[in-house]
Amino acid sequence: MTQIGSKPGNVLSGTIRVPGDKSISHRALMIGAAAVGQTRISGLLEADDVLRTAEAVRALGARIQQQNGNWLIEGVGPGGFVPPDGEIDLGNSGTAARLLLGLLATQEISVSITGDESLRSRPMGRVIDPLGLMGANFEAEEGDRMPLRLRGTGEPIPVEYLVPVPSAQVKSAVLLAALNTPGRTTVREREATRDHTENMLKSFGAAISVEDSGAGGRKISVDGFAELTAVNVDVPGDPSSAAFPGVAALLIPGSEITVENVGLNPLRAGLFDTLIDMGANIEIMNRRDSAGEAVGDIVFRFGALKGADIPANRAPSMIDEYPIAAIAAAFADGETRFRGLAELRVKESDRFAAIIDGLAACGVDVRADGDDIVICGDGTPPPGGAKIVVNLDHRIAMAFLVMGLAAEAPVTIDDAAAIETSFPCFIELMIGLGGKIV
Repeated sequence: MTQIGSKPGNVLSGTIRVPGDKSISHRALMIGAAAVGQTRISGLLEADDVLRTAEAVRALGARIQQQNGNWLIEGVGPGGFVPPDGEIDLGNSGTAARLLLGLLATQEISVSITGDESLRSRPMGRVIDPLGLMGANFEAEEGDRMPLRLRGTGEPIPVEYLVPVPSAQVKSAVLLAALNTPGRTTVREREATRDHTENMLKSFGAAISVEDSGAGGRKISVDGFAELTAVNVDVPGDPSSAAFPGVAALLIPGSEITVENVGLNPLRAGLFDTLIDMGANIEIMNRRDSAGEAVGDIVFRFGALKGADIPANRAPSMIDEYPIAAIAAAFADGETRFRGLAELRVKESDRFAAIIDGLAACGVDVRADGDDIVICGDGTPPPGGAKIVVNLDHRIAMAFLVMGLAAEAPVTIDDAAAIETSFPCFIELMIGLGGKIV
C-alpha cells in the first residue's frame, strides 16, 4: 500500500481531459468481442478494471491488439467464445464480473471467475437469479459470492424480468445473455438506469427496443440471434472521473478549470444536477453527440455552495458520485440530505459507512438517518487533518484527496494504489492543475 496526502493552498486552473468512460469501455470490449468483424475503439480507459475485461475476452477467444492508440478487437460472434485455460481474475471490477456472467450464461461453456478481496465480498445473487432463470448454473461461495463457477446453457430460455432494485449491471447482464437466446427477452426496470448497453447494442445492430413504461421506468426487449456487426467506438471522457477535479475547483477559492469531451448521458448526469441544486458555478459548452452518447465540455468555477435535499430517485444517475458529492456537501452552507442510499452498502466497499466515517474523521457534522446521509456545513472549509482507510475503493480515495486540497489541514489516504482501478493519471493531472498532492 502507498500512503499519500493532499494539502490546501493552491488555486486550480487549466483545461484537461479525463480518461475514457469506464462503463462504456467495458461494454465496448465485451460487445466488440461478441460481434463479427473488427471493432476499433478509441479513447478506451486503460485502467486496471478495464484491462481486466480486455484480458478476460482475450482468454475467451477474442483477438485484441493495440495500434496507434486504438484498440482493435476481432470478435468471435455471439455464442463463439471458447473455454479459457484457467480462472478469470477480474480484480476489483464488479461491472466486468456481472456483465461477463451475462455474456457467457447462454452458451455451453464452463468458466471460473474470481476477483480481489473487495470483489469477492460483493453479492452476485442479483445476476445469478435472472441468469439462472434463463438456464445457467452457478456454484458460488456462501452469500452468492466469488469465486464462482458458471456453467452456461446450450438451451437458453427467454425471460421477462423485473429488476428488483435499480441496477444497470443486472439489466445489462440479462440483455447480454439475450443475444444468444431464442425469441424475445424483456427487462423491466422501475427506475431508468444508465443505458450504455442499450445504446451500444443498437449501434452494433442488435434487435433491441426501448419503451418508457411510466413513472420513470423502462421496458427493454432484445430479439435473440441478431448478428452483431463490428463498428468504431469513440469513448467519451468519464463523467465519474471528471467529478473529482471539477468538485475540487468548486471548493478552492479562485479556481476555474475546463474538462473537455465529457460524457453527458442524461442517465449519468445526476451529480451535475445535484451540484447545480447546491448553487455550483458550472457551465456546459459545446454540446454534441458521439455514437449515440451526449458529450460536452464542462467549466467548473469556485463559488459558494448551499445545502440541498437530493431525492432518492436521482441515485441511479449518480450512484458512483456520492463520495465526491458528499465532499461538496461538507463545504456547503446548511444541511444536505442524500436520500435512499442503501445501494452504497454493496459497492467496492461499504461506501455508505466509508463516507460517514471519513467525513466525521475530518471534523464534518454528518450522520446516517436510515438509508439517508445527512451532512451539515457552515459554508467554510472543514478541519480535515485525518488519515482515511480506503479499503480498496478508488472513489473514496480520490474523494478524500479532494477534501485535503480544500480543507483547513491536509488529508492522507492509506492506499493510493486503489486509484489505478479507474483513473491512473489522477494524481499527475491534479498536480498539473496546481494541486498539492505528495
